[in-house]
Amino acid sequence: MLQARRHLIRAARTGAAEAPLGRPGARAGRSPVVAPLAARSVARGMHPLARGDENAQLYAYDHGVKSAFDAIVPVLKQVSALQHEADFELQAQTIARRELGFELPVSLLADAWVEQLDMRRLFAWCVFETYRRFCDEVFTTDPLGTGGDSEFQAFLQTCGFHTLDISPCADGRMAHVIRYVLRLPYRPVRRRSYAGGLFDIADSLDKWVETELFRFREGRPNTADEPTRYLKAVVYHYSSVDPAHEGCAAHGSDTARAARAGVERLLEFQQAVQNTHCCGASIDQLLIGMDTDTDAIRIHTTDSAGGIDLDHYIDARDIYDCTRALSVIEAQEWITGHVQAASPGTSEGMSRFMVHLLTNNLSQIDYVLRYHGGHYSDTGHAERFIGVGIGFEEVQLRNLTYFAYLHTVEEGGQDLDVGIGIFKRLNVAHGLPVPVVVRYDYHGHVPGARERATGRCRRVAGALNERYPDLSAQGLLHTLLVIRDVNAAGRIEVLDCSVGAHLTQEIH
Repeated sequence: MLQARRHLIRAARTGAAEAPLGRPGARAGRSPVVAPLAARSVARGMHPLARGDENAQLYAYDHGVKSAFDAIVPVLKQVSALQHEADFELQAQTIARRELGFELPVSLLADAWVEQLDMRRLFAWCVFETYRRFCDEVFTTDPLGTGGDSEFQAFLQTCGFHTLDISPCADGRMAHVIRYVLRLPYRPVRRRSYAGGLFDIADSLDKWVETELFRFREGRPNTADEPTRYLKAVVYHYSSVDPAHEGCAAHGSDTARAARAGVERLLEFQQAVQNTHCCGASIDQLLIGMDTDTDAIRIHTTDSAGGIDLDHYIDARDIYDCTRALSVIEAQEWITGHVQAASPGTSEGMSRFMVHLLTNNLSQIDYVLRYHGGHYSDTGHAERFIGVGIGFEEVQLRNLTYFAYLHTVEEGGQDLDVGIGIFKRLNVAHGLPVPVVVRYDYHGHVPGARERATGRCRRVAGALNERYPDLSAQGLLHTLLVIRDVNAAGRIEVLDCSVGAHLTQEIH
């Protein structure tokens, strides 16, 4: 593979038109170059197809949000050192307003002169308040600069698909896979994250049925007689910096095992659709690998039988190296030809979509090169809180949240255990609690939906404390309960907070 990769890169830089070594499509970069291409001088980290302005905008947003969360511990250290000063409350609030942008709960500060300040509760409250403010910003100002929802939906249909349903691993290092890594608008893309990418087949089947019903009854996103298909994708992950330890925890950092599990789950979903709604009611499948250190993706090609080939894929990092010195038009033509040659059994529409994803990913590779020196410094987990339930579409940032999409704690126990294990290392080992946001979005036009979402939040929060009683008893597990009416397109609504019911109004 390495020899073939070097041959391709050399060919792209020198304009050689020779076919590279190895079978076409055997792995990343193993299809013939399209035509003699003239090498051009391009500054390192600036690919001709990369969107520099968008990179700058996305970095500013990412940096701003994470800085807000990361300021919490330094501020609380300052506050802790002052708790026996005569004007403690005044000093504490002055520091909090200046460094965090909000005041601390008076009820947690008032009794500090009597007993030790409860730093665990204060830490959890600050995380939850920062999350609330972060959500408000997304839902009121659209800092991710998405737009283009209708344009993407139209493009998706030209590729032969009416819905894109992606299941990445719940790992927080993949939380930005839609808006950053794949550079897609997040609203029209369905995202459900599960440990190891092992999505809930019943949940996806329900979504497939709902989608087809909308097509049949309402003609959205297109009518049922249009020859488009439901595209289900799994995104597994691996680490190029430390593959033996920083890969997918759910699969023991075994990249081959993670990819194989993704294919097996996709096939099971396809079988479920066909068994339930006959063979003609099928789906298309896509398997994507993601390097959590560089954000480069690999898209697996199809085998001779039309299935996903575990051994062969197209690597965006190789494409980046081979086309970095080309003009925009040359690079576009090279990528299109490369995909077609590497995956000859793929349909024209799927090839077009693969080209779109691989081209988009070049901007993210540039992003990591420019702002992180080629790979992230936090190669491991560095999430700030756990998100449990259904919702969280606004969370599109790397290592901000560990997701556990679930209806009940019992059915999502494996995902939760993985997340709690991560936060035992990140937080509990340092005496800090695990902050868990329990959230259920609902459709406000459906009678009783808000009440059901509220009840589910409270049941799940109670089940969390029962599942992890030691953490709960020691004040090392705190929950924020929120709901959101997706039809109203408004802000989240805070129901309760385990830091203290009397703090609910203060969170608002």
